[in-house]
Amino acid sequence: MENRIKELRTARNLTQAELAETIFVSSRTIISLEKGQYNPSVLLAYKLALVFGCAIEEVFIFGKEDGIL
Repeated sequence: MENRIKELRTARNLTQAELAETIFVSSRTIISLEKGQYNPSVLLAYKLALVFGCAIEEVFIFGKEDGIL
């Protein structure tokens, strides 16, 4: 699953550490998410969407390889 976390984070001038602190995870979690090495829980995806002020589908891009479409 692809995501726009880095794009959305940098547009808001947030560092990885600041974003991590805001949603109560480690910086390593943010790094892994941005690299596509980790798929978040529904709760974490929801928190990210809230921080960015958008829908989960605007943060995470689902495709055929994810078994969605």
